[in-house]
Amino acid sequence: MRPCFKDYSERGIRLARGRLVPAVAGLICLVGLSACGPDTAAPPRAPELVKAQPATFQSVVRTVSLTGTVAARYESKLSFRAAGHIAQRNVDVGDHVKAGDVLATMETPEQEADVQSAQASLRSAEATLVQAQSTFNRQKQLLDKGFTTRSSFDEAQQQLLSAQGSVDSARADVGTAEDQLSYTILKADSDGVITARDAEAGQVVSAAQTIFTLAKDGARDAIFDVYEALLANAPRTDRVQVRLLSNPEVGATAVVREVSPTFDATTGTVRVKMSLLDPPPAMSLGAAVVGTGEWTAQKLMPLPWTALAAGETGPTVWVIDPRTNTVSSRAVTVARYKTGEILVSDGLRDGEMVVTSGGQFLRAGQVVSIASGDRS
Repeated sequence: MRPCFKDYSERGIRLARGRLVPAVAGLICLVGLSACGPDTAAPPRAPELVKAQPATFQSVVRTVSLTGTVAARYESKLSFRAAGHIAQRNVDVGDHVKAGDVLATMETPEQEADVQSAQASLRSAEATLVQAQSTFNRQKQLLDKGFTTRSSFDEAQQQLLSAQGSVDSARADVGTAEDQLSYTILKADSDGVITARDAEAGQVVSAAQTIFTLAKDGARDAIFDVYEALLANAPRTDRVQVRLLSNPEVGATAVVREVSPTFDATTGTVRVKMSLLDPPPAMSLGAAVVGTGEWTAQKLMPLPWTALAAGETGPTVWVIDPRTNTVSSRAVTVARYKTGEILVSDGLRDGEMVVTSGGQFLRAGQVVSIASGDRS
């Protein structure tokens, strides 16, 4: 009887399985159909959380700082007035000299020989003059006593005049030779500081070739290379505060003295010279200085740099519609870029809410929510 019972159990299990599988499949279909019904739509997307602030016009004073150098107002290019071989150099860059100090000398054998030759010619001419003067005096006495002819007297007079002319010419030759000798000595033409050296001892130079540059004592200038765009609008005042780059506590006031009529095509800058008013001794020649000037105040909207986005035509920002809390892209004109901030001059109205953080995830028409504490 046990075998019959076993066969009966196996047939029952197979029968149960056949009935269970269709039932499970039908249940899965019913669940799937119910999930596709209209009453189970996906929940709406939550508004994007952003930070924002109102755009507000403010009076912004433009302050510009530029680096320049201190220079003498007057400089001299010193050179020998004759060609020759430099024998000695007595000063170097940075040395302070006084008017008349010997800066360099040339070898002078030729010039000295010319002076000696001219002096010898002068002595010979003077001796001839003495003889001609004696002859003239004697002829004059004899003529007064009737012991000589008029022609002899006239001849003596002509010889005297010729001798006097020879002496004058010889003296001029001596002067010229001595001048040529003096040209081999280079002297400072005024008190000042040597700022450049363009020749060395042992070098052969030509006449008028620059040997030294002398910055004369007295007035000092601060020289700046200013971007041409800054000169389009005049600053508030022609006075600029100038301070040492190495020690900002040392400063002076400077006024615009000269603006170059041309600009450097390579750097796009214009050379501006400013006269330093009572500069302290620490503002020595060549010192690096920083000049700070102020331009007329403008009405601009300061915004964090994070508010800026890149549009197809230039800078843009996201503006929030207060009625629908949706955002739209707005092209703006950025007047200036500063550290961590932009200054907008056009494209926004006073009071409009501008997204300042989270704008990189936005799209036009998207609903946003302003983070608590940022709506003001």
